[in-house]
Amino acid sequence: MKKTNPNKRNNILLLVYGLIVIFTVNVIGHYVYTRFDLTNEKRYTLSPATKKMLNNLDEYVFFKVYLEGEFPAGFKRLRSETKEMLNEFRAVSPYIEYEFINPSASSDQKEREKEYKILLESGLQPTNLQVSRKEGSSEQLIFPGAIVTYLNEETTVDLLQTQLMMSPEEILNRSIENLEFTLASVIRKLAVKRKPSIAFIEGHGELSRLETADIGNTLAEQYQVARISLNGQINSLSEFKMYDTVGKLMIEDRFDAIIIAKPNTAFSEKDKFIIDQYVMRGGKVLWLIDPVYASMDSLQKARTTLGLGLDLNLNDMFFKYGIRMNQELLMDLNARPIPIVTGMVGNQPQQEFLPWYYFPVLNSSSKHPIVNNLNAIMTDFPGTLDTVQSIGLRKTSLLASSKYTRVSKSPALIDLQIMDKPPDARLYNLPPKMAAVLVEGEFTSLFANRVPPQLDSIGFADKSVKTAQIFISDGDIIKNQLHYSKGYPLPLGLDQFTRQRFGNKDFILNALNYLIDESGLISIRSREIKLRLLDKNRMDKQMILIKTFNVIVPILIIVILGILLQWRRKKKYTI
Repeated sequence: MKKTNPNKRNNILLLVYGLIVIFTVNVIGHYVYTRFDLTNEKRYTLSPATKKMLNNLDEYVFFKVYLEGEFPAGFKRLRSETKEMLNEFRAVSPYIEYEFINPSASSDQKEREKEYKILLESGLQPTNLQVSRKEGSSEQLIFPGAIVTYLNEETTVDLLQTQLMMSPEEILNRSIENLEFTLASVIRKLAVKRKPSIAFIEGHGELSRLETADIGNTLAEQYQVARISLNGQINSLSEFKMYDTVGKLMIEDRFDAIIIAKPNTAFSEKDKFIIDQYVMRGGKVLWLIDPVYASMDSLQKARTTLGLGLDLNLNDMFFKYGIRMNQELLMDLNARPIPIVTGMVGNQPQQEFLPWYYFPVLNSSSKHPIVNNLNAIMTDFPGTLDTVQSIGLRKTSLLASSKYTRVSKSPALIDLQIMDKPPDARLYNLPPKMAAVLVEGEFTSLFANRVPPQLDSIGFADKSVKTAQIFISDGDIIKNQLHYSKGYPLPLGLDQFTRQRFGNKDFILNALNYLIDESGLISIRSREIKLRLLDKNRMDKQMILIKTFNVIVPILIIVILGILLQWRRKKKYTI
């Protein structure tokens, strides 16, 4: 009788067991999506806030992503990272669906132009790419964004977040850093059931509805937006309710946040009291204040004007809240250009764009989620602010000027003549000056120990619960330009003369999201992904060595492994 080789039997069993394990792992993997994030930045680990929001979805969210086609390597990376992020979302919630579309797929130019027109009308912003091929370079129009649908609602989202003075690699990297926040925010905007409420305060010469039209319309997509005049009415920001169980009169705020945008007349003590008590109850305030009044309108007929300090009767309140607004104009060599007539050719005036140092371009001064990876901010005659010592408050600088800064104290002489010759760099030698600060914590009331006892019955508080306010020393940051000839509002952050887009709208949205949103999504913006680029100069110098290494080393490894395996077999089986 022929005996079965035990080694052969064991090998067969090992093979069968191995196949069973592989089959079982594949079945489990089909139903349970998971992976291990070994990256230093944990770029593939969703935040708890995103997971919570996705788990609360009860209807499908559909993404049409227009990142399909032949792209340079950087955009291929953006496409793959977007797909990976959507897969992560779908692993948490079955209600995430997506499709990648190539808007240039048609060979018919008319069909392509028709598709482009539809995407433009939907709100997607195109980007022109210079693509290098063997037959030469050519232009390619792409739409790096998505159209997102939830129930009967539809909106667009830009996946490429352009930033001034940054290389294409850095722009793509920062866009990828913000992918989770970008995609999660658009889902939240569509799926949120209760919209928080925001009020623009009126009655002190604040910006008009037309001057805040773009940000107002944008905020209305995710908030209830109103415009309120205080008029000294104690219930203008709140409502009184009687609770029968305890028989006590209680106050509830009507708004989750208020915006005070560029007032130009003084606040009464009554209005200050109303705002103060709103803060004490936990209300959030976005202050956009001009410490000095200056206007380009005054320079239309003359080459000089004066910048005069504004007395808004708010200095004592700001000081109590840990802030001091300085009555001075901020100047910076890093400034936005304006069109200036520099001569005449025949009867035609010749214009040239020259930097106007009273219009500094502000940048992020911290890694806070409100301003992290944010585009530069355009300003008009901003002032400066400082923080003062205060107990129980934490201050975070958000925006600041560059290291080429100068200040002009009020009353400040503003003269167009400074553009007639190159600036004297010795005058712009101050360190960066703050223009926006976040203050968080427990605020002390301005009216503590000053209020008559009878007001205690309506819930007067001399100390706030934990809350937050943002102070900005330029009211124009929230103001959209009006078309110079037709007068309609332009998108916030668009300079109609240079056609540059600044980050004003994103800054305001981030600020309000941080103040109001309790989900914590805004914290995702603090994530950073390190840009690990190859050293091109070193590559060019050592190209032959790198190619030789890549060809020879794998062959040597295989040869060495072969020799080691052969030596092991001989040692094991030789008698």
